[in-house]
Amino acid sequence: MTPDPAAPRHPQVAGLLLAAGGGRRLGGRPKALLRHDGVLLVERAARALWEAGCGRVHVVLGAGAEGVRAEAELGGCVLVDNPGWGEGMGSSLRVGLHSLGGTGARGALVSLVDQPGIGREAYTRVLKAFTDETSLASAAYDGRRGHPVLLGAAHWPGVVEAARGDQGARAYLKQYSAEIRLVECGDVAEPYDIDTGADLGRLRPGGAH
Repeated sequence: MTPDPAAPRHPQVAGLLLAAGGGRRLGGRPKALLRHDGVLLVERAARALWEAGCGRVHVVLGAGAEGVRAEAELGGCVLVDNPGWGEGMGSSLRVGLHSLGGTGARGALVSLVDQPGIGREAYTRVLKAFTDETSLASAAYDGRRGHPVLLGAAHWPGVVEAARGDQGARAYLKQYSAEIRLVECGDVAEPYDIDTGADLGRLRPGGAH
């Protein structure tokens, strides 16, 4: 895929898609290579970030990276390898934020590949919360914080320091919860995860790879 040149863009905000998960509770099937409506989850999420208006999209790969490169249509995206993906989501967030250094991005819209119920509409709403490098915002579902999360560049060093294991930016966001702008998205998205075999029933025809 390639971004639509006619679509409105937010050149200062990069989309950061974390797509390195190995799907341990899915029998070791990489989440990026699962399908929803016949479309790979990694393609679906990357396309939504472009459609929302991100100026660039970086996709962090880990488990199944070779398969993603071979099968997924991710034209226009920067593919970032995370050799330490087995350490958890925190490592992918650190690698992804580091990859944005020197790009001119002043903010990152962070999304997860295993949440196909969250798409362009939610991304667009949270992206609009960007004002400058100090921006800190999150989608909310009935008032409860979820993804995507908007991290202004001023917050990146703190997030990198705090991101460990599978917690991602959770500890940092908890510390700065009073500064987070919550953007309600419950009317346009569903924040479920595809984590277990039972969750695969949420994927519409097209099946799992």
